[in-house]
Amino acid sequence: MLWSGFQPGIRALSGAPWVHKLASLQQVSALPPHEVQPLLYPFTKLQAYLDRSVDTTQFQLFHPGVGDMLEAEKLFQSSATHKIDYFSSAERMDHVPQLKQPEVCFIGRSNVGKSSLIRGLFSLSPEVEVRVSKTPGHTKKMNFFKVGRAFSLVDMPGYGYRTPKDFVDMVEPYLNSRKNLVRTFLLIDVSVGLQKIDQIALEMCEEFQRPYVVVATKIDKCGTGKMLKNLMDLQEVVQTQTSSCFPQPMLVSSLNFNGIYLLRCFIAHVTGSIQLRRTSQS
Repeated sequence: MLWSGFQPGIRALSGAPWVHKLASLQQVSALPPHEVQPLLYPFTKLQAYLDRSVDTTQFQLFHPGVGDMLEAEKLFQSSATHKIDYFSSAERMDHVPQLKQPEVCFIGRSNVGKSSLIRGLFSLSPEVEVRVSKTPGHTKKMNFFKVGRAFSLVDMPGYGYRTPKDFVDMVEPYLNSRKNLVRTFLLIDVSVGLQKIDQIALEMCEEFQRPYVVVATKIDKCGTGKMLKNLMDLQEVVQTQTSSCFPQPMLVSSLNFNGIYLLRCFIAHVTGSIQLRRTSQS
């Protein structure tokens, strides 16, 4: 749905906000076990289709337990003492708010599902409206959200279709000089695979040597065979052409909520917001 004149952080509809039925792990726990596993750890559904010779450890480096995911989930639920809300927008670095808490940012090609993913992360606090449009390239500014005192999250403009003319002047200084930026999340549409313009974005992240993570979006939009091919091709690039990228891609579906809980936990972990009891299967 497209709301004209809509601003991030403003509720568009009157009445009680609607919460997705899978927004919380509490609801997921009521599902049959064979449905729970791919929601929490999306890669497990793909393992059966891989040859035994394929090393899958890089896809499960970050593998926290359910207890840790539940703890992380609390950070994404707004309360009287933990307010989550849109804070401000900026088109240039001199307009960027001076926030002290750890910060993460999300960047990706237009129509990669960036704003939809951020809305999924904040789905436990639906009053925090993240602008989602059917028209690619709708995000033109850096939109800042504060997650209580824990961390801030930035929705960056999309690149590619309808890229803002000052995209480079806006994004590169931010990625290069933002002191409290602890992780950049580079979104890649796994249903179409790594595009040439994504490769350029990946090289940009490498140039600044700031830690970043690849998030493979739209895992619900293609068949298993195509997804595996695109994912393995992407992983080959990460392994051979990067030094600042976390080796494990995060698989997500904003529609079905696969991987949302794991990504919340990863964000909570890298911002130092929680102390994990378990980070891997071992």
